[in-house]
Amino acid sequence: MKINLAQNKNLKLFKLISEVAKDNNQTVYIVGGYVRDLLMKRQYPTDIDFVTESNGIDLAKKAAARINPGTKVSVFKNYGTAMFHYKGLDLEFVGARKESYAENSRNPSVSPGTLADDQKRRDFTINALAISLNQENFGELLDPFDGVSDLHDKLIRTPLEPSQTYSDDPLRMMRAIRFASTLNFQIEDKSRQAIKTEASRISIISMERIMVEFNKIMLSEKPSKGLKLLEETGLLQHIIPELTALKGIEEVEGQTHKDNFWHTLEVVDNISKHTDDLWLRWAALLHDVGKAPTKKFVEGSGWTFHGHEFLGSKMVKSLFHRLKLPLGSHMRYVQKLVKLSSRPIALVDDDTSDAALRRLLFDAGEDLEDLFTLCKADITTKNSAKQTKFKRNFEEVAIKIKEVEEKDHVRNFQPPISGEEIMELFGLKPGREIGILKEKVKEAILEGEIANDKNEAREFVINQGKELGLVCS
Repeated sequence: MKINLAQNKNLKLFKLISEVAKDNNQTVYIVGGYVRDLLMKRQYPTDIDFVTESNGIDLAKKAAARINPGTKVSVFKNYGTAMFHYKGLDLEFVGARKESYAENSRNPSVSPGTLADDQKRRDFTINALAISLNQENFGELLDPFDGVSDLHDKLIRTPLEPSQTYSDDPLRMMRAIRFASTLNFQIEDKSRQAIKTEASRISIISMERIMVEFNKIMLSEKPSKGLKLLEETGLLQHIIPELTALKGIEEVEGQTHKDNFWHTLEVVDNISKHTDDLWLRWAALLHDVGKAPTKKFVEGSGWTFHGHEFLGSKMVKSLFHRLKLPLGSHMRYVQKLVKLSSRPIALVDDDTSDAALRRLLFDAGEDLEDLFTLCKADITTKNSAKQTKFKRNFEEVAIKIKEVEEKDHVRNFQPPISGEEIMELFGLKPGREIGILKEKVKEAILEGEIANDKNEAREFVINQGKELGLVCS
């Protein structure tokens, strides 16, 4: 099968590399994701992998010199690869190789090989496709495992026996599910069963590598597809058991609760329709994570999950730490949204005080809109009347909050009187009294005792200072 590269925007680049390979008496092929996406008519990826049945590093250096003299080539001798950047593209060159794996390592023993050997070591048939750039058969598609048929059938299948493929490199199990999720493909039955069998071997993979694949699943159009596969194959139990702990429905005295795991997957899908923000999607994934440890049956009341938001927000930190996710602002953002996830719906009642609204504004700050996006995604009832009612409730709360914000200006609240001003007022040095007075000002504004105004705050501090035995200087 011949691939017509005449209309390909990288044709000139491919011809130059072809010429360099010929002059160097080397073969050269495009392999992997670029070929797959080209055949699927997807947007061309910005990284292109080239294989030669000789020295990949040598070919990379010569290609870089020919394409753009002075180009810096990054060399990775341990892997026999080299890469350089060219017009927004990452071009990587590697020598064809054979691989063999030890039982407790995903680092293979490597030896030189042919293109056929290199295709055998690829993870999936759809990634084992190659296009020749050799001048005698330029553009010929080399497809030894019928990957084109698998592309047509939307099937994830391994070139060789799947159990061996996944045991050799367990990260391929995550990649199989990631491709199924992002491409909307199915995993071949034998391959899916092999993942179940080999799931425990995911433990030899670094969590950083696992999370790269997991986050790609989270960013797919419908993350629940990948999350379901992770659960069904047993991988999720090894990665985030706190989520699988949400599975199941218990019944006591005829009273049940919803399955919070499948509810969570619905919430993630709901929110994914409205945002591509990875961390907002993570907030949806973890918004009910505290329900398993707080679940309790109270006679006369039924099932309760009191305090699950608070506990869940605390669990976020340990989860991010174990999963090697960023521990800075992204973690704090997810913690905040998990902690506040039930607050807006509690403010629906007509007698909700302005103080409660001000506190939500203060606590949510600049993330208020994201919080409301999460709360709306949390509506998973199939009853259309209830859906309409719940959405109307949120709209009413949003209107109330807007009115309070316009009046009191407490979102992203900054105290109208600073610590330095308080010290000057009483002739104090830094100490605990300053913190006490600043906290009293904040509470007074949130409770509506004083306006968010500098003069009122100053008068309030003077009066509170007297109660602490302080005298204005």
